[in-house]
Amino acid sequence: MMNGIILGVIGPWQVVIILAIVVLLFGGKKIPELMRGVGKGIKEFKDGLSEDEDTKENDEKK
Repeated sequence: MMNGIILGVIGPWQVVIILAIVVLLFGGKKIPELMRGVGKGIKEFKDGLSEDEDTKENDEKK
């Protein structure tokens, strides 16, 4: 739902310009490294959420 709102505000040319700026700032070789770091961060966040839910379920059972 939120993606439709964001894509409605940001057009395709704005996305192209933002991507070009990212490539200029970080360089082509750094982008995969940057994305890998973002992916690891998201995975750790999801793992933390699932651990929190597991802890909450264990507390409720006691």
